[in-house]
This record gives sequence, structure tokens and C-alpha cells, in this order.
Amino acid sequence: MGKGGGCVPSKKRQPPTNTVAGAPSSSSAAGEVPREAPEVEATAVGRKLRLYIVLYSMYGHVEALGRRAAAGAGAVEGVEAVLRRVPETLSPEVLEKMQAPAKDPVIPVITVPADLEEADGVLFGFPTRYGAMAAQMKAFFDSTGFLWEEQRLAGKPAGFFVSTGTQGGGQETTAWTAITQIVHHGMLFVPIGYTFGSGMFKMDEIRGGSPYGAGVFAGDGSRQPSETELALAEHQGKYMASIVKKLA
Repeated sequence: MGKGGGCVPSKKRQPPTNTVAGAPSSSSAAGEVPREAPEVEATAVGRKLRLYIVLYSMYGHVEALGRRAAAGAGAVEGVEAVLRRVPETLSPEVLEKMQAPAKDPVIPVITVPADLEEADGVLFGFPTRYGAMAAQMKAFFDSTGFLWEEQRLAGKPAGFFVSTGTQGGGQETTAWTAITQIVHHGMLFVPIGYTFGSGMFKMDEIRGGSPYGAGVFAGDGSRQPSETELALAEHQGKYMASIVKKLA
């Protein structure tokens, strides 16, 4: 996961300083003491809980889902939705050739991954690339190594919503393969299951989404999210906000 991240132990890690002098060590054979879970600070009185919706959207499909998820989250009393987009990794020249529209500046870029510490829960949205998350979102996760090092995100609930080109393009595998990222951070994966009710069983129209989270079929890029897909995203935002509230 880049420098200081992933599963590669750091050779510069200092020995723990919270051991009692002279006390026998209970460390493993590798000579390291397991880290304790980070302390969870009490929510400040009067502060709303924050559900971060962190997304990457090249053609606007994921962004549309993210906005509706934010609307759903904002409908839960005591919770506010915070929309952020991850940094773009492609050059303007490449994006122009790919006919990608300009990003809406209303949604600011999350340039400092440490901002995730302010979140009480996170929904990550991204398009698929061969059944897994787009490189832009993976690059963002790769930049969170220092948060992983101290498990600063451990215990925070997290979920996913996705966009794929075709019906066999990874509505489930894109979220499934992304779970590894939050597992290493110790975050709690929150799927929506079938809480959307009968909407999950509709067969009269094309619909993205799965028990893992909301989704949209983009086709060649010209198809926009249907009202059912947007409603599922709104439901996911509301559902996740309720989980954040319960855990708080």
C-alpha cells in the first residue's frame, strides 16, 4: 500500500513505550506487542454526526448516486452528509481524449486523507475497472498508510456504491474486492442487504445495485441512473446514517 502501508512491517517502528519496566514481555515471536484499538472520542455535545461520502466519478454516474445518498443521509436527524471526491490521477489531456466532463467544483477534493478521521462513517463510491475499483480510488486508499499504521479508522462503519458498464461488469465483485481495503483499516463493512424491500426484486427494468450497495449501469456512458437506482442510493445513505447514529 505504498510507503508505510499495506502488509509490509516498517523497519523504523519503535518498540512500545507503554510497558512496565522489569515486567515480563507478552510479545510475539517477532518481538512486537499487538496494538491496542484506538480510543474513540466522545461526540461533542451539539455536533452532528458526519457521514462522509467519498467518491470518484469520471462521467458523472457515481456522482449522481453520491448526491442522492447524501440526500438520504441528511434526512436522518443528527447526521450530516459530507461529499468529497478523491484526487484525479489522469492528466487533463488524457481526460479530454476520453471525453470526460469537467468536475463540479461544488464537491471539493479530499486532498488530506487524515480528514477521514473526522468522519463517523464513510460511504465510498467508484466505477469498476475489470471488476474492481478504479485506479483513482485505489490510489487514494494507497495514500492512507499512515492512518493504517495507527489504526485511526478502526471501528468506523463503511460501505460502497458502484457504477459498471454492463450487467455482468461487476456490480457485486467491485464492492467485494474493495472490502480488503477497509478490512486492513479495521473498519466495519455495512452492506444494505435486502433492506430496500421489494425494490430489490424488480424485474421490469434494468437496475444496478446489489446487497453490497447501490449501483448503476452506465452502458457506453450515455445511460444515466434510473429513478430506481437513485432511490436505492438514497436508501443506502439513509440506512448508513442510521447505522452511524446507532453506533455513536
